[in-house]
Amino acid sequence: MQTVFRGRHFINLEDFTKEEVDTMIEVSLDLKKKFAMGEDTPYLHNKTGFLMFFEQSTRTRNSMEAGMAQLGGHAGFLDSSSMQVAHGETAKDTAIILSRFGHMIACRYCNWGRGNVYLNEMAKWSSVPIMNLQCDLYHPFQALADLMTMKEKIADLRRTKVSIIWAYAESHKKPISVPVSQVLLFPRYGMDVTLAYPEGWELPDWVIAQAKENAEKHGGSLKITHSEAEAYKDADIVIPKSWGNWVTDQTGASVSGATAVIDDALKAQKSWKCTEAKMATASKDVMYMHALPADRNNEVEDAVIDGPHSIVYDAAENRLHTAKAVMTLLVGGK
Repeated sequence: MQTVFRGRHFINLEDFTKEEVDTMIEVSLDLKKKFAMGEDTPYLHNKTGFLMFFEQSTRTRNSMEAGMAQLGGHAGFLDSSSMQVAHGETAKDTAIILSRFGHMIACRYCNWGRGNVYLNEMAKWSSVPIMNLQCDLYHPFQALADLMTMKEKIADLRRTKVSIIWAYAESHKKPISVPVSQVLLFPRYGMDVTLAYPEGWELPDWVIAQAKENAEKHGGSLKITHSEAEAYKDADIVIPKSWGNWVTDQTGASVSGATAVIDDALKAQKSWKCTEAKMATASKDVMYMHALPADRNNEVEDAVIDGPHSIVYDAAENRLHTAKAVMTLLVGGK
């Protein structure tokens, strides 16, 4: 077990070895057990964290706020529209000042071409850990919670067939950060990953190259297909979720705020929807996952997300326990 985490940034899980990710999962499971038993876990007593959001949030904001409180600390919510950032204050100045006030800074900034750059600029100047609450490229907290949930459900993940499948949605042009983080992480645990999407919704070439390298090193595999049927067939876990075609079309990119882009190219893909019929072609014990919020009746039928194969709420709960583990290790750890 690797135990040296204190002071490190949490922007991309690729920055951590598999042994370090294993430690995060072990700590998450321990904290979950203690939470179930009502045991106090004051590992961050009198610590202060800042949660800075450029976009809306339900699970991420509340898992971090509740998590910090349960660890004995305090988390302050910062809406970027009410900060001096809205008047042009730089990432450098924000990071330097907030890091003098407290013990960690966590930030969500998903806008294409801006979010990850902003987080790394803060990391350059901050004297405390910077944590990525989702950017345009990565969502490490979500991927970690997904992995924890999978490990709870399946004792040995090696050779588990996991299909990450694009799905139709109209709510807004979503970031690619969830599938990117999943396709990079899951092969490191020996899973056989299928990535399925319509042509035009590719992930970056460098992501695919790194995912294949991870698969080769850890005994997993990565297959890319444009066939939904192929992705669902005999899958043990399916993760149908929309992401924007940011790699091939930057329409909708802006300084802040999620943008809905419902054009002819998107509407032509309405058939990419998770249905009971498609689930019936997967393994008999197939599990349905989604990072939430799901665009119900676009991405997925109610009968699937509310059905016996759905584990979305278990995974959502694990956002709390993994958030607490990361904060404990990076802020209060060794």
